[in-house]
Amino acid sequence: MVRMHRGANPEKAMTQLKRNMLSVALVTAIGMAAGTAQAQSTTNDTTATQDAKKKTDEKNVLDSVVVTGIRRGIEGAITTKKNSTSIVEAVSAEDIGKLPDVSIAESIARLPGLSAQRVAGRAQVVSVRGLSPDFSTTLLNGREMVSTGDNRSVEFDQYPSELMAGVTVYKTPDAGLVGQGLSGTIDMRTVRPLDFSKSVTSIGVRGQHNSLGYAGGRSANGNRFNASYIGQFADRKFGLAIGFTHSQNPVQEEQVGLYEPWEPIGPTWRPGVPSGAGCPGSGSNCTYYSEGIKALRRTGYDKRNALMATLEFRPSTVWTSTLDMFYTKAHHEDTANQWEVNLGDYNGGYGTINITNPVINGNHTFEGGTVANLYPLVRGMYDKREDTIKAFGWRNDFNLGKVKLFTDLSYSRADRQELELENNTQLYPSPQLDTVNLAYSSNGFSQINPTLSYNDPSKLYLNNTIYGSGYGKVPQVHDTLKSAKIGASFGAPGSLDKWFSDFEVGLNYADREKNKQQPEGNINLGAQGPTAIAPDLQYGQVNLGFAGLGYIPSWNVPGAVARYMVFAPAINQSYLYAKTWSLSEKITTAYFKANIDAQLGSDVSLRGNIGLQIQHVDQSSNANSVLNNNTIIPITLGAKYNEVLPSMNLAFMFPHDQALRFALAKQSARPRVDDMNASISFGVDNATGKSGGSGGNPQLRPWRANALDISYEKYFGTKAYVSAAYYYKQLTSYIFNQTQDGYDWSNYVASYPVQTPPSGTTYPPIQTHGTYTAPMNGKGGKMQGIELTASLPFEMFAPVLKGFGVTASASFNDSSIKIPPPAGTTSSVGNDPIALPGLSKRVYNATLYYERNGFEARVSQRRRSDFIGEIGNFDGNRTLRYVVGENITDAQVSYNFSEGSTFKGLSLLLQATNLTNSAYRTYAQTKDRPLEYIKWGRTILLGASYKF
Repeated sequence: MVRMHRGANPEKAMTQLKRNMLSVALVTAIGMAAGTAQAQSTTNDTTATQDAKKKTDEKNVLDSVVVTGIRRGIEGAITTKKNSTSIVEAVSAEDIGKLPDVSIAESIARLPGLSAQRVAGRAQVVSVRGLSPDFSTTLLNGREMVSTGDNRSVEFDQYPSELMAGVTVYKTPDAGLVGQGLSGTIDMRTVRPLDFSKSVTSIGVRGQHNSLGYAGGRSANGNRFNASYIGQFADRKFGLAIGFTHSQNPVQEEQVGLYEPWEPIGPTWRPGVPSGAGCPGSGSNCTYYSEGIKALRRTGYDKRNALMATLEFRPSTVWTSTLDMFYTKAHHEDTANQWEVNLGDYNGGYGTINITNPVINGNHTFEGGTVANLYPLVRGMYDKREDTIKAFGWRNDFNLGKVKLFTDLSYSRADRQELELENNTQLYPSPQLDTVNLAYSSNGFSQINPTLSYNDPSKLYLNNTIYGSGYGKVPQVHDTLKSAKIGASFGAPGSLDKWFSDFEVGLNYADREKNKQQPEGNINLGAQGPTAIAPDLQYGQVNLGFAGLGYIPSWNVPGAVARYMVFAPAINQSYLYAKTWSLSEKITTAYFKANIDAQLGSDVSLRGNIGLQIQHVDQSSNANSVLNNNTIIPITLGAKYNEVLPSMNLAFMFPHDQALRFALAKQSARPRVDDMNASISFGVDNATGKSGGSGGNPQLRPWRANALDISYEKYFGTKAYVSAAYYYKQLTSYIFNQTQDGYDWSNYVASYPVQTPPSGTTYPPIQTHGTYTAPMNGKGGKMQGIELTASLPFEMFAPVLKGFGVTASASFNDSSIKIPPPAGTTSSVGNDPIALPGLSKRVYNATLYYERNGFEARVSQRRRSDFIGEIGNFDGNRTLRYVVGENITDAQVSYNFSEGSTFKGLSLLLQATNLTNSAYRTYAQTKDRPLEYIKWGRTILLGASYKF
């Protein structure tokens, strides 16, 4: 997928060697643990008839350990995995209020087969088994959640870890799992108060500091506070759980970026840059060149307040009523101050850009030189975003003996309001042309050394630069989901009870409405013309020394817009209408599931389920069609269809705590929301009369796959386990952009106004059939993978290692699927078919921990190989970029005061996230053509929690 330059071979070989060593070590650990435990189990069985006491003692070696903290969370997750009839992964809260991560995303990303993509330094979106977030579904307490993003994938940084009791990731579906995804289903759970034996109160506070430090008037410090209460009342007929969390996290960023695409340039295209004849036509003898470079320092903060509440009412064993509420409000604000220069063929009309001493590497990529006659600018960019999520659920369970009934009503809504502003300044009086020395290094970091100084705010004027004086956008997203579910289970009749414990039937109705608007427009200079920004709007200097530049000013961007500029965002231009749309989905799901519980001989039992989901889908979108003469036609398109999704999960339970799981299913995932946008841009080539257009496709069918999963698991009570799993997915339908010929444009042609040709010429008749480019269902392909996992306390091997342990996993993914790049992304990933977005071929997760006598320590690492990531570009459109594989290390040390201590219930905590300040790097096709090199700093947290 990635072509490496010649100089990278030794490093690549060493990296591959390290990865192979890690894989061998993990497999060896699994083998050692399984072998040791199997030997122990065999010995126990043999001596049981001779010495029952010895057998009991040996069996309870691990059970004698009193577990709290880290081990408590690990054992809770093992229990969930062991008892499930599906293939699942789980993370369980170590204790109430003690999941250690900023959001639930970091915890999920450590699970086998899962990986996270960082956005603004935070783990925000999660990939399951190498498939992009589009293929998974996120639930809260079993109910599908809305999203503040443009699509379906949940932004997990909206969900504080302190309010979650745990997360279960279903890698295989069952018929009763409504809202399931194709790659997996992520179900976040809050606590159930009546599950606790007594009332519990927990409070916690943490302060934090980002290593990049203070800049641009923004602090590098932050804080977190959480409080939770669980209580039972009226002789345990009522239970209440309520939790609140507040966090304010600093946003700090250093970035060097280059324009995309890296273009193959021919001779004389850039004076001073050599390139041979035949480029770009033949594709040979080319030099690849980026048309601009920038360096920025971003500062700001994220503030989030979240509230969770659960009320349980259980007046008798017959009826249990549970009411859930979740609310989160997030406020993000940042200012980026940026030095930028266009290296292309335009500098405002002030002569030709000349390059001397060019540095061209062996892969024909321009890596540096002296560039003269440039016209740089200094930008101020401001982003304010407010997200609100509200979710309510009310479930009632009725136990009528052999028959159990339930009802479940839910409502969730997400709202996003955003403001994006940009100011452009240049040295004044203008023009002041500069000479810049550039040096690019292979890791994407660049050195930029201009001749002129840009640190005096009195000499930088808001001006009409080659990029204009400014631009702004005001995106808005609203997403509402209402659902109702009813179901029943009843015992298996007659002789069927030898195989089945019970049968379940149910019906779910979900009604979802999502809409987006994105008014935007130029920010123009006011009547005063070019002007310097007044001192009262200045924040001070920011240091771009990390990029070889010096200091540049930072200022209050919205204040400058209000005082000196005119901004009137609108949607009444042709290129903006496509960004305004609404989507409606009404999905009715009926299901039947038979739960299997059978004994196969004296030593083997069988658990699991078989079942069927039948979905009826009614989908439609309202938007605008835009003709290339700016005529606007409102449009509504949609489709109705049925989906049949059979599934089977079998878990064979063998002696010595062994399980062999086998699953088959037909899986599906709903199409992306923006792909289902009904907006269409239509045009006519007057010279030929050929008609054509592009847009979305509200008639899309889902992604579909036939899936096979096999998993072998060896447990040691609830203390430890090892497993090896294989999965195979045959994607029978994949959505990607295609061009359809012979599309019927008759209705558009009829609305197309008559065009008057130039004098003496004629236009041919407009053809009613032409081309249409849009997302469409096409053929898929196969993907498969192996997942190896071990969770082992080291005292299994030697008593002296009591307290130490490890959880580790390695996932190896492979896919034959190649897809055309989505429209608007070819500049980043090339024109050739690309691998699946989100697919890392190798994903490693490991946590080494120690816990004893109240002291806890852990080091966790998440590692993934290169992948194609999805970001939002300045236009607000989806962009795919190659992302260099990441290696994120977090660490934590804590001490818990135990029973008998004066400070019983108090815990002290020291954390470090992104301990090595790992950079985020993207590139275009090869790594010596960088696009972004970003550092977000490491964060140190110090805090305490108290439970009573």
